[in-house]
Amino acid sequence: MENSKVSFIGLGAMGQPMASNIVQKGTPITVYDIDPARMEPVVAHGARGANSLGEALDGAGIVITMLPATQHVEQVVLGEGGVLERLQAGGTLLEMSTIAPTGTDRIAKACADQGIAFVDAPVGRLAFHAQRGESLFMVGCDDDAVFERVRPLLEAMGTTIHRCGGIGSGIRTKIVNNFMIISIVQVTAEGLALAAKWGIDIAKLKEVNAGTSGTNGQFQFNFANKVLKGDTEPGFTIDLARKDIGLALQSADEFRLGVPVGSAVHAVYGAARSGEYAGKDFSALLEYACELGGVETPRLPDDVKASMS
Repeated sequence: MENSKVSFIGLGAMGQPMASNIVQKGTPITVYDIDPARMEPVVAHGARGANSLGEALDGAGIVITMLPATQHVEQVVLGEGGVLERLQAGGTLLEMSTIAPTGTDRIAKACADQGIAFVDAPVGRLAFHAQRGESLFMVGCDDDAVFERVRPLLEAMGTTIHRCGGIGSGIRTKIVNNFMIISIVQVTAEGLALAAKWGIDIAKLKEVNAGTSGTNGQFQFNFANKVLKGDTEPGFTIDLARKDIGLALQSADEFRLGVPVGSAVHAVYGAARSGEYAGKDFSALLEYACELGGVETPRLPDDVKASMS
């Protein structure tokens, strides 16, 4: 990298392994999270931990943000003592959170007004992929030189980079993609609950599904690694999934675009997050569907593995 300090803000389920991959692949970084415990694994890999947001931002040339929601990104970037107050003109903000596109637009404009380059590069794939350095990025960037500046960081964190268009195109691509994925999870959960009611062999169903046009990565990979193995520890929580599909509904409403199936899916996630399922992996919607249906959640035998990555 250039002789610029790189600061990484937000070390949740995705941010922590992403930051760890950057430092393990040779780029010194400073990290900060409001929960100090989240910094510890990244510091153990060689990052420098900051005691405050201001300390993390001081002297930074590139700031990476990976935060839960629009309000958190706006506070870190636009708020008192935030990125815009501390990052000098000529610096770069690499914004990787999944937030409202209107929020991305506001932040991008504020950066432009202060001579700060902005890239939106939300993340595809799961926490499992982030841990292995196999994330996918959807990049919105107007300037090839700016893209080349952040490219080494993206390559340290992932294996696939898509230039989706100008600023704001990355987050909009992510919102549409997540809208489809989150809906597929619910449909898959309902289908598997029905299969459980009938007593269908789930391993055989997985094999059949893999050879048809109905196959999907949630059944073949995520469910097969998570809930169908009895693991609902979060890679991507039901709470965050509900937030993301809500962003799609909000955006659709702004354009007077009806998304009735998405609205129904959003309602299911809203009901599931009202109790113990909120913090579980979104594949746990299968457990929720089976609970409502009064049927035992099916499991895959240990020798049946996920068949796609």
